[in-house]
Amino acid sequence: MFRRIASELREHAPFTAFGAVTGIAIMVLVVLANVSTGASQTIFFGLHPAHVVLSALVTSAMYRKYSKGRIWAVLLVGYAGSVGIATISDAIVPYLGGTLLGIEIEFEVPFIEEWWLINPAALLGITIGYLRPTTKIPHSGHVLLSTWASLFYFTAFGVAEWLPLLPIIFLFLFLAVWIPCCVSDIVFPLLFAGDDLPHHHP
Repeated sequence: MFRRIASELREHAPFTAFGAVTGIAIMVLVVLANVSTGASQTIFFGLHPAHVVLSALVTSAMYRKYSKGRIWAVLLVGYAGSVGIATISDAIVPYLGGTLLGIEIEFEVPFIEEWWLINPAALLGITIGYLRPTTKIPHSGHVLLSTWASLFYFTAFGVAEWLPLLPIIFLFLFLAVWIPCCVSDIVFPLLFAGDDLPHHHP
């Protein structure tokens, strides 16, 4: 199993790096356009629920396709694999990154602060994944949305001179997406669906 996980991480690294590059490009535009903190927060609270929907869809679909598909199990795996891991990717990693960089940054837990928005988003993704288990395109969208949500967490809840920090921000964007998204979309199905998963990434 660990060899399979390592293989999936290697295969997903190039697209994750591409996503991080798009995030850096967006951050440059945000800085040059002097986008306000309030606007960044609005964008973040649009991207994060969308990320949760796609994460829940992919996680649920993978589990549904390669397990007995009991609805209560799909619900639990889809919820934990989306809300829990999306929180790590979009909020906790950027917060820790900002803290390590010594910038002023707030700690926000979206599924607590905005529970009325995040939980329905997760349930929507789980429902779609259960009824129509497809993974490839939603997974790619999941990676991009996660990257952009992580980016806007920095600008929504942090205050810094961002341009000099861009190389380090790139690293944090990459890590915030690479491991959590692969855990959500791949490791969860590997752990809970048994040994019948295909030998290629979603």
